[in-house]
Amino acid sequence: MSREIRAVHTPATITVYQAYSAAIAVPALAAGRFTPPFKRDRMTWIKPSFLWMMYRSGWGTKEGQEHVLAVEIRRDGFDWAVSTAVLSHYDRQAHASKDAWKRDLRTSPVRVQWDPERDLHLRPQPDCRSLQLGLSGEAVHRYVDDWTVSITDATPLAHRVHALVRSGDLDEATALLPPERPYTVAAPRS
Repeated sequence: MSREIRAVHTPATITVYQAYSAAIAVPALAAGRFTPPFKRDRMTWIKPSFLWMMYRSGWGTKEGQEHVLAVEIRRDGFDWAVSTAVLSHYDRQAHASKDAWKRDLRTSPVRVQWDPERDLHLRPQPDCRSLQLGLSGEAVHRYVDDWTVSITDATPLAHRVHALVRSGDLDEATALLPPERPYTVAAPRS
């Protein structure tokens, strides 16, 4: 099973997705950044995969996730988050011991999960894992204050693609998907 970060990206930015209620999304869209009532003291999960976000938010229909946001962030911030991340679960192949993992988990502001990528019907794809990052503490502050370049409303796109999937027009639905391609995390600078 492969683990690959696929995302919309430019030389300077990468797009990640989140879904929120109107109370958080509308002010964020108006300001172009997260503002109250967005809570900085909670872990916030970002996902570079549009279809994984559609799975998580039910195409932007689940309660509290009715607004899908495309958040363009600086690549150096995303790369820092990935290089700082600790797996959200213990993996004996990745950690020296369970105690070492717990210690790393306590000290890192970033969690990483690799979940099955999704297809247009939101079915898990067993051969590919998609990244999601949980940001807390310092990482949330960096995300909100330093990394965010823009926030756009991806809800109309989510609903349009979903309608096409429901009507069986998978070619048209596929054509509307964001052009995600492999993303390589830059090595940390010394």
